[in-house]
Amino acid sequence: MEVHNVTADAATFTCNAYLALGERTTLVDAGAMDGVVDVIREHTDSLDAVVLTHQHGDHVEQLDAVLDAFDAPLYAYGEHSRRDHAIDDGDDLLVGDETCEVVYTPGHAEDHVSLVSEKSLFSGDVVVHDDGAFDDGSFGRTDYPGQSRDRLIESVQRLLERMGDGVEHMYSGHGSVFHGDVRDVVERALERAERREPKYPDE
Repeated sequence: MEVHNVTADAATFTCNAYLALGERTTLVDAGAMDGVVDVIREHTDSLDAVVLTHQHGDHVEQLDAVLDAFDAPLYAYGEHSRRDHAIDDGDDLLVGDETCEVVYTPGHAEDHVSLVSEKSLFSGDVVVHDDGAFDDGSFGRTDYPGQSRDRLIESVQRLLERMGDGVEHMYSGHGSVFHGDVRDVVERALERAERREPKYPDE
């Protein structure tokens, strides 16, 4: 499956927004980068779906612009005024060329979901490869109101239960794309989260 991070060249803070090309061309998160519509158009003239991992501002700031430009249906776990399809834990979604299972993964955000196929993981912010706090296995911050380290730990455990051993591509909401043993990275993120130590010095 061909996947592009369409916010990779952002000059301001944004999440990674992933365009998965294929049978069902899908954008996973819209990001906060001005001009993201133009970058998407460099790869495709149409979108079959937009899927949100969660609705923090850095993931949805450009959502209206994307939906207006491509008239694509919106899939989201949490309520949204422009949501066309509610998704829930255990649902299957075709993303690009891969059928992904929706895994409900709260803790960083109440409405957070991850998408896992036989080969790929779109993890949003629940787990990432690198983010400045840890390399090769980190997890979403949980020190803001409404967040919970305990729930995030449970979510990463649930994610591991639903992931097969063949997942080799990790597309997370921040940091680098990772290709390799994704399960190993997620297990390391879980170990670090379970220490329940502050992720950042200012927490």
